Parts: sequence; structure tokens; C-alpha cells
Amino acid sequence: MEILFSLLASGASLGLSAGMLPGPLQTVLIQNTLAHGWRYSIIGIFSPLVADIPVILLVMVVLSQFPPELARLLQIGGGLFLLYMAWGGWKSWRAGESIGGGLANDPIERQSRRKYFARVVAINLLSPGPYIFWGTVNGPLLRQGLDDSLIAGAGFMLAFYGVFLGILAGWVFIFDRLRRVNPKVTRSLVLVTVIALVFLGVRLIAQGVGLIS
Repeated sequence: MEILFSLLASGASLGLSAGMLPGPLQTVLIQNTLAHGWRYSIIGIFSPLVADIPVILLVMVVLSQFPPELARLLQIGGGLFLLYMAWGGWKSWRAGESIGGGLANDPIERQSRRKYFARVVAINLLSPGPYIFWGTVNGPLLRQGLDDSLIAGAGFMLAFYGVFLGILAGWVFIFDRLRRVNPKVTRSLVLVTVIALVFLGVRLIAQGVGLIS
């Protein structure tokens, strides 16, 4: 039960970080929301559920062949990757960047919803982030959950995607209603995300070196 609660907390925190930090997915969702409204763009938030399937399957097959020692190295690598993401978020915060900043005037061609969804899926598949993220962070955590129980593994996935997709949906509705967000608000959210990433990164490294279980 302790492992389950730990994985639920980790999944929710990682989902928060994945949704909050600026990236290609957030950018295309916000661009299309500003141009065409939430009813058109909301379907794009589900693109990770499609794009991540081959990534997750590949990672799980590879991880199943790894000895425990190599899995610990992956945890350390994942922790370092999260700290790298935190550093990027910190630089964005210091530079005054905010989620969705400067997108309101970008002209976006209206496509059919099917083409739009396929485009967002392609953006996810061609971005290196999901492969690195699942290979070094989410994959080992999911493997840990599945080694404990199916419920623990499923709980991690539900916590991660529940928060991640919820954050994406929140951005879509916010930008649809306001057409812009107070930069102070989004800058504060980026800073919260940086703090969460540092905590999770240090925790993964501590697990990898055996300081905590």
C-alpha cells in the first residue's frame, strides 16, 4: 500500500510538471485554441494517449530485460533529467517567459479535426521528450509499480494521465475564455513546477543510489 501511495503521488506530480512546462504540445494546443476556440482544439489533449502507446510498449520491453542494477542507473539518469528540466524551467522563469506568451497573433490554418488530431499526435511522436521521459523517469516508475501489483502500475498511470490531461484541458479552457492569461499567473505556475521537478529529481537520484526505497 505504501508503494501505491508513493506512485500515486509521483504520477500526479509528474503529470503536473508535464502539463505545466512549456513544450510543443502545449504550444500547438494554445495556438489552435486562440485561433479557433476550445471546441475545435480540445480533442488535441488526448493525443498523448495515442502517441505514448508505442513509446510505453518499447520502454517496457526494454526495461524487462534490464538487471536491477541497470534499473537503478536509469533512476539516477531520470533524476538528472528532471533536474535538467527544472533548470530549463528556471531559466524560462528568470527570462520572464510564460505559457502561451506571444501566441495570440499567430495565424493558424483551420484543418479538419481528424487532420488536426493527427498533426498533434505526430508532434508528440517526433518530439524527443516523451522517449527520454518514459525511458528514464516514467518507465522505471511504471515498472516498479507493475512489479508490486497491477493496481500499483495502473494507479501510477491513472494519476499521471489524469493530472496531465486535466492540466492540458485547463489551458485550453483558460485561453479560450480569456484569450490571454496574466503572465504573472503562468510565471508563478512555472516556478511551482520547477520546485516539483527538483523534489522529484532528487528523490529519484536518492532511490537510485539506495538512500531511500
